[in-house]
Amino acid sequence: MSGFNGLSVQVAQIQLPHGFAPCRRRDALAKDGAAETVFPGMTPPAAATILQRQTPIDVEEALQLVDRRSAALFLDVDGTLLDIAATPDAVLVPGGLVETLALAVRKLHGALALVSGRTIDEIDRLFAPLRLRASGIHGAQIRIRPGEPARIAPAARELPASFMTALRLALSRFPGILIENKGFSVAIHYRLSPAIAPNLRDALRDLIAEEPGLILEIEDAHYAFELKPPSFDKGKAIAFFLTSAPFRGRTPIFVGDDTTDESGFAVVTAHGGRAFSVGRPRPGAVRFFEAPQTVRDWLAAFVSSGEGE
Repeated sequence: MSGFNGLSVQVAQIQLPHGFAPCRRRDALAKDGAAETVFPGMTPPAAATILQRQTPIDVEEALQLVDRRSAALFLDVDGTLLDIAATPDAVLVPGGLVETLALAVRKLHGALALVSGRTIDEIDRLFAPLRLRASGIHGAQIRIRPGEPARIAPAARELPASFMTALRLALSRFPGILIENKGFSVAIHYRLSPAIAPNLRDALRDLIAEEPGLILEIEDAHYAFELKPPSFDKGKAIAFFLTSAPFRGRTPIFVGDDTTDESGFAVVTAHGGRAFSVGRPRPGAVRFFEAPQTVRDWLAAFVSSGEGE
């Protein structure tokens, strides 16, 4: 038995379901050529032509997919609920979204959680005064009940201060980057200097190779590289939620927008649910919303509809 700071569950429940172990591979189609985590059930890069044939899902069609009596809803934040901004601190929460989320929680009898790369403290700040069920830092943090403090995943360890010092030194030659230290992971944003991406990735790969005792993977986000251990991810966080009330026994739906969400896509699919991407087709997602505004419109339509009443 193990758990998040005293909340005991089966280890197999915190991780992926039985028979659903991640594997490592090098993919010729990957941007960096580095090892990436691949989950059974996810659409492989070789199926790009299938992804290209996907069509965006509209609000009315998506509305038919959520039954408040049986659904569990998991939502990414940046790029899914909120439009991407130049820096993480510059995002704006549109008027009415906080109220929409509160109504959605009530309609789903609590079975809604935000699953984000941000810390739970940042999630609370963005959506104040709400305190939602949430996972932060790509699964390193989890809060099952809104009134409780965040718990830390058993496999999560803070990045060593020595590594962060080496990271800042190694990247000091790159203009316009923002290093966002989240404790358990670190994001390097390059939106202000997009042309440096290939060289920046090479520098990160070289730095990781110089740290043999530290296992890190490089994940692509929106004009950012996220460095994190493979021991936690959004998929494991969603699997953990699904072992607990009010999510247990419900059909999961997850909406996310980038590579860091694909482990979550795989887990909800394995649990008989549906995964949707935002902006474009992504491996593991059955359809995609055109933009965060479409996701917000869908949620607003859901809370105002009489579905399930």
